[in-house]
Amino acid sequence: MIGVTAKLTIAQGKEAEFEETAKALVAKVNANEEGCVMYELYKSPQDSSVYIFLEKYTNQAALDAHGKTDYFLAAQAPLGACLAGAPDIQIFHAVG
Repeated sequence: MIGVTAKLTIAQGKEAEFEETAKALVAKVNANEEGCVMYELYKSPQDSSVYIFLEKYTNQAALDAHGKTDYFLAAQAPLGACLAGAPDIQIFHAVG
């Protein structure tokens, strides 16, 4: 299994726009990607501009396929327009 965290800080006033696009992306990923075990979006209760995608894939091929889907690529520009800075994306491998 491969886990991914993508921590995003959203520009002030762009939260609703970000959430609309991100929630649509989450729905498409969960409906269409067999190799994606989990794809969820969370918002920090301490800082309303901070969000994190928590992702879990069966293998590297599933993660690679996710990044090449039409809907993921189409979401990049609208999501990027909401960012206040570079995302912090980290990839992890399951232990045991």
